[in-house]
Amino acid sequence: MIRKTRLHLVQNEGLLFEESSPGKKAYQLPGLDVPAVDPAAVLDGQAREEIEGFPEVSEVEAIRHFTRLSTYNFAIDLGMYPLGSCTMKYNPRVNEAVARTEGLAWAHPYAPVEHVQGCLEVIHRLEANLAEITGMDAVTLQPAAGAHGEWTGIMLVRALLESRGNPRKKILVPDSAHGTNPATAAMCGYSVANIPSNAKGMVDVAALAAAVDEDTAAMMVTNPNTLGVFEEQIHEVARLLHAKGALLYMDGANMNALVGLSRPGDFGVDVMHLNLHKTFSTPHGGGGPGAGPVAVKKHLEPFLPTPRVIRGKEGFEVVENLPQSIGKVRAFHGNFGVLVRALAYIMAHGGAGLRRATADAILNANYIRKHLAGHYELHTEAPSMHECVFSDDKQSPQGVRTGDIAKRLIDYGFHPYTVSFPLIVHGALMIEPTETESKQELDLFIDAMKSIAREVEEDPQLVKSAPHRTRTPRVDEVLAARKPILRWRP
Repeated sequence: MIRKTRLHLVQNEGLLFEESSPGKKAYQLPGLDVPAVDPAAVLDGQAREEIEGFPEVSEVEAIRHFTRLSTYNFAIDLGMYPLGSCTMKYNPRVNEAVARTEGLAWAHPYAPVEHVQGCLEVIHRLEANLAEITGMDAVTLQPAAGAHGEWTGIMLVRALLESRGNPRKKILVPDSAHGTNPATAAMCGYSVANIPSNAKGMVDVAALAAAVDEDTAAMMVTNPNTLGVFEEQIHEVARLLHAKGALLYMDGANMNALVGLSRPGDFGVDVMHLNLHKTFSTPHGGGGPGAGPVAVKKHLEPFLPTPRVIRGKEGFEVVENLPQSIGKVRAFHGNFGVLVRALAYIMAHGGAGLRRATADAILNANYIRKHLAGHYELHTEAPSMHECVFSDDKQSPQGVRTGDIAKRLIDYGFHPYTVSFPLIVHGALMIEPTETESKQELDLFIDAMKSIAREVEEDPQLVKSAPHRTRTPRVDEVLAARKPILRWRP
């Protein structure tokens, strides 16, 4: 039985172009009480021409159209996003209120330093907080996203090694890594060598010991990794790398499982990036703006991007002239509104609150793991952190794969989990509930997944042809990707 959703009135919704009638307007203004002016004459020919074929609709038609379209979308305000490795947590509205504070929202990046002391303090405080949380010595907030932070971090590694006389040639990447890791290494001019996982889903330390040499610049490791497993031998990983003069880079995408419990700087990490949208509750998705701060140990601090914000004798100062810096990685100080939200989240929680959030994320993932084990194949017996990974091995004999199960989950009112990732798990179902979901929501999700497992046994075609309760039925995803229709033509 589907408990979370029920069928409701569904209106077909056309395009505004199809609703358009010449002469309709969505506004009504009083007549001019001053002489009319020809815009073309005033603007010296720079007035915009009317957009040919632009929809003409009334106010009520426009409002109803976009309101109905909004009901087509799933959102974190409607329900759970169990996307593993993406950490789709709810964003507290107090963060949004703080970011809209007039003095912060309207500050201009070219304003004199003395006029934006509060903004510079936000930057300085957030850097200090993130350094403390990660156990690192310094932080830059400039990168605009996690992948941009990765690139910045590896460029810092290259700069340090170049200062020692040899940038080296290769970067080691575990097979459980995020796909951006090898791409980042290649963008920074390094070759990539793969390190396999052991039976527990962790880095194979023996394979690492055989691979690391004087040509190794760094290893990029995600911890917890993409199986949701903590790298228990991370100290030994760091020791092996450092013994050969290489650095340990940590992809901080899964810090939601560590904050308040373990600090990467304490287990040997030299440089790492953070995804503020995954761990510190800033807006997620839509292509940005985002933030991917980079935290470093002392030996990498001189190479951090400019400008840097420091506390001077008479307030906060912006320093540009840093001779060893890799220079600018973007304009100004990063996406400032996102940084304000992250600091608001940290300050609202405090140390104890952040630790509790981490513990709740781990508890929720293990609650789901416990209840779904036996219904879906668990990939590893190693303890789960903030996410758990199953496979479709129990369902595939009936011809049902992970993508089918995800489509059917939509009928139950949930956004699908992460499908077919990590790649080292064939037919992966990757589930991350985050700390923001209640037991009631988790129970509904668990019931839905158990129900789908039963459907696979009793009526596999029902699952293979899902979804059935959505406005749009199953689409041809290959055709949609290869031949997308991006504009309307009459």
